[in-house]
Amino acid sequence: MTPFRALLAAVALCTGGSATALAVPGHAVDAAPVTLAPHNAAYDLSLESTHGGSTVAASGSMTFQITDACTSWASQQQLKLQLVTREGQSSELVSDYATLESKDGRHLTFDMQEHANGRLTQQVRGEASIDAKGDGAIRFTKPKTLTMALPHGTLFPMAHTAAIIEAAETGKRSIDPVLFDGTSPDGATDSYVTILGWHPAPTQSDHPELAGLGSGRIHVAFFARKPDAVSPDYAVGMRYFANGVSDRLDMDFGDFSMAGTLKSFSLGKKASRC
Repeated sequence: MTPFRALLAAVALCTGGSATALAVPGHAVDAAPVTLAPHNAAYDLSLESTHGGSTVAASGSMTFQITDACTSWASQQQLKLQLVTREGQSSELVSDYATLESKDGRHLTFDMQEHANGRLTQQVRGEASIDAKGDGAIRFTKPKTLTMALPHGTLFPMAHTAAIIEAAETGKRSIDPVLFDGTSPDGATDSYVTILGWHPAPTQSDHPELAGLGSGRIHVAFFARKPDAVSPDYAVGMRYFANGVSDRLDMDFGDFSMAGTLKSFSLGKKASRC
């Protein structure tokens, strides 16, 4: 997995979702349903450290908008990343990623386009559905027409976020849901979530809309769905708030790490006519 693909998946994971409670298909819910928030946010990305690989400089930004669309929520995200290698080669990577995910967690449409130095390098498009038993399938239309089964219990991005927050609020230390976010033609990914504590409100934050919420530190490692997968492809640490917003990101891609800082944030509006 390339750092760009890994960062894009981290972006998909860190976006919040719905203005209404979320039911997670195939998972028993003992706590109160998680209520996620539609919002607009922008992050600054900076190089935190290098670990002997070819990348010696990295910077970037990402913006996204999560909109309450009555029975679904829509997301539009853009990621820009500048990399410089040890040999002095520089590149600019840009991704546009859009999804529409039903609030019951059972349907996802996705479209992701990657550009490197202005040239289209990959597009992933299609839809995925999950039935009431937690079984489902992906129907890709790009990069080629293909139908792929989803592992039982797979979660889409917003359902994945809600499952993490629910687990944190109920005192769990870890969960290991399967995630499909539509950012890769390879299908679903295994995730292992470590919950490093949950703190009730108030939370120290520069954003008043977040300060009145509980929050916790989360670490998520992502693994290829292969029998011999021992080390994660990448990992991300973040502080999640109870509404699904994250304001601090730490992304480890193996040969380098990046930090994301929330630069601007505003809550979106709940759908008024459905």
